[in-house]
Amino acid sequence: MASLADATPPIALGALDGRYRGAVAPLVDHLSEAALNRQRVHVEIEWLIHQTSHGVVPGVRSLTDGEVAALRRVVDDFGTDEVAELGEIERVTVHDVKAVEYFLKKRLTAIAPADEDKGLAELIHFGCTSEDINNLSYALMVKGAVDQAWLPKAQALVAQVSELARELKDVPLLAHTHGQPATPTTMGKELAVLAHRLGRQLRRIEKQEYLGKFNGATGTFGAHALALPDVDWPAVSRAFVEGLGLTWNPLTTQIESHDWQAELYADVARFNRILHNLCTDVWTYISMGYFAQVRGQGTVGSSTMPHKVNPIRFENAEANLEVSNALLDVLGGTLVQSRLQRDLTDSSMQRNIGTAFGHSMLALDNVARGLAGLDAVPERMAADLEANWEVLGEPIQSAMRALGAQGVPGMEEPYERLKELTRGRRIDGDDLREFVRGLGLPSDVEARFVALTPQTYTALASRLVDDYLA
Repeated sequence: MASLADATPPIALGALDGRYRGAVAPLVDHLSEAALNRQRVHVEIEWLIHQTSHGVVPGVRSLTDGEVAALRRVVDDFGTDEVAELGEIERVTVHDVKAVEYFLKKRLTAIAPADEDKGLAELIHFGCTSEDINNLSYALMVKGAVDQAWLPKAQALVAQVSELARELKDVPLLAHTHGQPATPTTMGKELAVLAHRLGRQLRRIEKQEYLGKFNGATGTFGAHALALPDVDWPAVSRAFVEGLGLTWNPLTTQIESHDWQAELYADVARFNRILHNLCTDVWTYISMGYFAQVRGQGTVGSSTMPHKVNPIRFENAEANLEVSNALLDVLGGTLVQSRLQRDLTDSSMQRNIGTAFGHSMLALDNVARGLAGLDAVPERMAADLEANWEVLGEPIQSAMRALGAQGVPGMEEPYERLKELTRGRRIDGDDLREFVRGLGLPSDVEARFVALTPQTYTALASRLVDDYLA
C-alpha cells in the first residue's frame, strides 16, 4: 500500500488545512508558522530602524529613507521563497530566531553594501533574547488575527442574529423552562437575548490589550545597561513596543507573562460557549418544527432517508466550538505559568493558537450558513401556544395578588386557585374564560383576561428587542 505521507503536494493531516481550508484561510496570514516568521522579520527590522532613527547607539548613522523602505519591503514581499530560505538557514542554526537574524543580515548587506556600513548588521537582534522577538511577534499576530479575521466574522454573525431577531420580534413563541410549557415570549426576543450576550463578549474582546516586553534575557536590561550605560533603556523599550501598536509590559522574567493571552482566550471561549448555546437552541427549535430548513441548498440530509434535511450546520458548529474551547482553555491555563524565569512550554503551546481560532472561525461560518437556511414557521409556534392555555395562569394570579393587596375582596389564595385549575391538566380557552368570569374580578380586569390568549400574552417582548438590542 502506497504511503499517503509521500504524496505531492503534501496531504493535510488536520481538517482545517484540508477539508475546511476555505473557511479558515484568512487566519493563515496571521497565525501560521510562516506568519510567525514574517512577524519576526518585521520586529527585527523595526528594532534596527528604531535604534538608528533614535540614536540609541552613539556614532551609528541613521538609515536613509531608501534603506528604510527597502528593509520594510522585505516584510511586504515575504512569501514562499523566503519561507524556504529561512527553512534552509534553520537547518544549519537549529534555532528559528537565529535563522531570522542571519536572513536579515544577508538582506541588509545587499541594501547597505558599503564597507563602512558592515557594522550595521550587528544592530540586528542587538540586546535581544529570542523571547523579545517572539513575544512581540505573537502579540502582533494574535492582534491581527482577531482584528482583521476573527472579529469581523463574529461581528457579522451577531448582526445576522440581530437582524433575524428583529424580523421575528412579533412572532409569539411558547417558552419552555425546564422543558415544560411556560410564559409565552417571541422568537425574536429569544434570539435577541443570544445576540445581546454575544455582542457583549465582542465588546470586551474589542477592548483587549496586547502586551509586549523588550527587556533582555531576564527582564533586567542586563546586557543593554552594561553595553551602553548612559541609555535610558526602559524608555527606549517602551517607545519601541508602543510604536508597534502594543501595550508595554515593564516587569517580566525572560518571557512576557502571557496574562493578556489568557484574558483574551477566556473571552473568546465565553463567546464560543454562548454561540454553542445558540446552536443547541436553534437545533431544538428546528426539531420542534418552529424553523423549517430551506431546501435547494445543494445538501443531502440523509444518505438513506430522502425526506430529511438535517441541521448539520449547527451540529458541526457545536463540535468545532468544543474543540476550539478545549484549546483555548488549555492555552489560557498553561501560558500564565512558567518555571522560574523561563521554560519552553509556552513555545509549543502557542503554536496551537491558530488551530483554536480556526475551529472557532469554522463554527462561525457554519452558524452563518445554518441561519441563512432557516424559515420561521409561525403556524407551528401558534399551534403549540393554542394547546397550552394553562400558561395564562401566571398573569391571572399575579393580577389577583395585586388586587388583593389593594383591598379588593375575594382575591384570596390566587396561586392556589390557579394551581388547582391548571396543574397536571390541559385546559382550553373556554375553560379559562369560564374560570375568569367566576373570580369576581373588576369588570375592566375581567375583560382584559377574557380577551387574552396565549398568542397575545407576549407582554413587552417586542419592545425589548426594539429598545435594547444594539
